[in-house]
Amino acid sequence: MNIVQSPDPILRQVCDPCELGDKSLKKLSRQMARLMYKYNGCGIAGPQVGVLKRIIVIDCDQSTRKDPITLINPEIVELRGEDETSGEGCLSLPGITVPITRKTWAKVKYLDLDFRERYIEGDGLLGRCLQHEIDHLDGKTLIESCDPVVRMDVLRQYQAALAAGARPGDTGEEE
Repeated sequence: MNIVQSPDPILRQVCDPCELGDKSLKKLSRQMARLMYKYNGCGIAGPQVGVLKRIIVIDCDQSTRKDPITLINPEIVELRGEDETSGEGCLSLPGITVPITRKTWAKVKYLDLDFRERYIEGDGLLGRCLQHEIDHLDGKTLIESCDPVVRMDVLRQYQAALAAGARPGDTGEEE
């Protein structure tokens, strides 16, 4: 399993819901988590690994231990707060950080790996990550999410980053 990188058309496709009781999702979730950690991501979505299913794995607090959360068929039920613009990176668009405007708080309904309905809510990085990964399930990358005026510059930066050898996990910021 590898990270699918833009401009691969799979990243622009809307994902199908996962089937309830699909036992293969546990293995897929573990594989996605491994890739996410390998490339220092805090979230990864099905299409980023070539799977057009509505599944995401997130872990926004890796400071103490790795504790991924798998969200099956997630849907945003509420967004609150002010619009906030902040730089976001993406495993599928290595080498760049893109200014994206999002609400500061998100609440998401999903199924866990035992197909029980759950809710997760958060602000800061968690709220932003939930919105970012669900965008992937709807065929939307950072390029489609950024301000149209900024888009051409972002595309130029991305092409330059790829030409310079950017790999998943590279953000384009000084590290």
